[in-house]
Amino acid sequence: MKIPKMCLMCGISAILCLKRQGKDLESLYSLSPEIRDFWEKIRRKFIIKPSVKVYISDSHVLSYNIARDIGCTSVYLFDAHADLGYGGLASLNFELNCANWLGKLLKDEIVKKASIIYSPYTAEKPQDFKGINAAYNVEYITWESIPEGIEVAAIHICRSGAWTPPWYDAKFLKFVRDSGLSNLEFIDFMLRKWDIRNISLSQQINYMLA
Repeated sequence: MKIPKMCLMCGISAILCLKRQGKDLESLYSLSPEIRDFWEKIRRKFIIKPSVKVYISDSHVLSYNIARDIGCTSVYLFDAHADLGYGGLASLNFELNCANWLGKLLKDEIVKKASIIYSPYTAEKPQDFKGINAAYNVEYITWESIPEGIEVAAIHICRSGAWTPPWYDAKFLKFVRDSGLSNLEFIDFMLRKWDIRNISLSQQINYMLA
């Protein structure tokens, strides 16, 4: 968990520095255009019944419990991070966390296969997980190579608040609604109110850490 912690510290420094320079933090971020047709592309590949349960949370670690409790045999992950465990096979001996949940699903033989569809903005490479790739059934695929007709047992949409600026929370909820699904359950999810005119710098930092 040292890498995310270091990144968060960099984020705090950036807020303080930009504040002193009078710069607008929000202008440094933009949403990927992929969100516009994400659900349309999903429905071309996956069969999603209206009754399918959709879980919304801040942490991806919940995916482990969802897959275990529902009895999933495979996972399709759309993310900039593989969450297979950072540090080789030894990282799967650590306690369950947001960085190793997918690797632990494989290690604990809860799922048989993990398919990872990376964001175009990822800094990771499949070879970063050489040991885990050799030990378990992990594939790195593109949208085009996803087979059609995959029946979905559950969907987990994770905000990852430490990586997602709070001023995008409303658009995140719109993204959830755009799925067209109604069987939603929010777990440990807090909507962050970003109003820099009425909150202090310390509150801004806390929101960035939420």
